[in-house]
Amino acid sequence: MILTVTLNTALDITYRVPALRPHASHRVTEVIERPGGKGVNVARVLAALGHEVTVTGFAGGLTGRLLRDRLTPVPGLVDALVPVSGPTRRTVAVVDERSGATTQLNEPGPTVSAAEWNAFQEVYEDLLAGVSAVALCGSLPPGVPVGAYAGLIRTARAAKVPVLLDTSGAALRRGVAGRPDILKPNADELAELTGSHEPSRATRDARRRGAGAVVASLGPQGLLAVTPEGHWHAAPPAALHGNPTGAGDSAVAGLLSGLVTGLPWPDRLARAVALSAATVLAPSAGEFDRGTYEELLGRVAITEEAGAA
Repeated sequence: MILTVTLNTALDITYRVPALRPHASHRVTEVIERPGGKGVNVARVLAALGHEVTVTGFAGGLTGRLLRDRLTPVPGLVDALVPVSGPTRRTVAVVDERSGATTQLNEPGPTVSAAEWNAFQEVYEDLLAGVSAVALCGSLPPGVPVGAYAGLIRTARAAKVPVLLDTSGAALRRGVAGRPDILKPNADELAELTGSHEPSRATRDARRRGAGAVVASLGPQGLLAVTPEGHWHAAPPAALHGNPTGAGDSAVAGLLSGLVTGLPWPDRLARAVALSAATVLAPSAGEFDRGTYEELLGRVAITEEAGAA
């Protein structure tokens, strides 16, 4: 069983329009609603790969009920979300069908009380007893301490459960001090954390800050990984055009899937890159085009590089 934590869950709404123009009215050609938030997206991809997954975090209000209703039918996925009084947020992605570009609008999350945060920590500690890995994903809703992820990482490590952290900003800066087994920033988050825009240098620097391994998303250029076993760059055979929303979450799912099945790092990275690329062709985050994934899996280019320390 894999546990994913999404403290700021969301109901993801995707609008498709023929062409997105500022200051104009638009006819929406398609509307898709899905349960979302980074860890929820990770869980849905893992479940599609055949893993058993438990989802926890917060959900509240009408939006929270809709999110939970849409989680219920997913095979292999267990809902362990903790109720809060405030409403779960919505995120809106507007896809321009002409260009393929996506515009994202993210609402703030509910304000979490001290009592609700304490209740979550109790649930989290109990859930750790039965899992093989945990992913801590996404932003922190108002009311949750900025150092929350560092504390959750330490709790997981005390339970001897490997933990992956995928967040940004102050939550990332504070969270890496908890010494996650895997840190998964994108290029912008990596630069913000380290002050360096040179990916190889920044990835090594991020690992020196406390992470066991750092896997950086470089967009269409794939993944750059610095681990105790080596330093690799994994790239898809070609860039795919589509909706990139959720591609990073699918990469996290690939890394976790490889971890719990005991794959060596190069194979984990190949799985993560293939899933990430296949997500670009899916209609929304938390999904991937299976045919593309299976076709790409053996074509990901893995290059070993010097300087893993």
